[in-house]
Order: sequence, then structure tokens, then C-alpha cells
Amino acid sequence: MLRELKADDFIVSKTDTKGRITYVNRIFMELAEYSESELLGKPHKIVRHPKMPRAIFKLLWERIQKKQEIFAYVINKTKNDNEYWVYANVTASLDEEGSIIGYYSVRRKPNPEALGIIEPLYAKMLEAEKQGGMDASMKILEDVLEEEGVGYDEFIISIQQ
Repeated sequence: MLRELKADDFIVSKTDTKGRITYVNRIFMELAEYSESELLGKPHKIVRHPKMPRAIFKLLWERIQKKQEIFAYVINKTKNDNEYWVYANVTASLDEEGSIIGYYSVRRKPNPEALGIIEPLYAKMLEAEKQGGMDASMKILEDVLEEEGVGYDEFIISIQQ
């Protein structure tokens, strides 16, 4: 069953540098169908959906480890095997010296029209991943960006508007 965020809902979570959850807000728990105790200390991938291309997470990790923010569309899986889409913004959390101490993510409801673009793209990426690995998956994304004549950030942000 597809679950949806309300227009004014925000999911917030924080993780340590290994991706283990250190904070979740109430909306995250409700949508993901987990209690706080079931989430804290667990890898964030507890909500990873098998329809999600690994290449997107590779891009996400590359960016945030360089202290660059990233926006991405993500489909998640709930405790009860339901699913929900989010438009995510992920950034590194820094200490006073500028060292990464964790990661912070805020997710909101994705534009339904954007999902009309993202869902078939992710399906193609996932199929390419099964056949030729992450490089093949990333090539699908790069081809779309080249065809559109934009970079990743411009593409993702423009379809959300």
C-alpha cells in the first residue's frame, strides 16, 4: 500500500557517520510504521526499498561525504511492507572544526508530476543495475541529464517545482 506525506509534513532524521539513526521525528515514525526504539541505533537503510537504485545512494554518499548537500527522490519501505515516496534533502552535520559528525535529512512530499518522471527512470536504472552494475545504472541517469541538457541538481530541483 502506498502511504503519502501530507503537503505540510516534514520527515526529519539524523544519523551518525556510519548511517545509524540517532534522531527521528514523529512523522517519520508514523509514516515508516516503526517506534522510536525500533529505529534509534539502526542503519537508516532499515527503510530502503528494493525499487530504489543503489546508484542514487552512491551519488548521495559521495556528495554528503564531501560536505555537499543533495536533493533526491527516494522510495522507502515501511515496517509493514508499505511504501512511500519522499523528496529528500541530505546534508552533513559538522562540529566546530568543520569535521563531519553525522548527517541530517529533511524529507517532504514529492511533486506527483515529478514522480511520473522519476519512477520510470528508477525502474530503468534498477534494471540496468541488475544487468551491468552501478556503472550501468549511473549511465542511464547521465544519459537523461545529457538529453535534458542539465546537471543532476538542476534536474531534480526543477521537476519538484
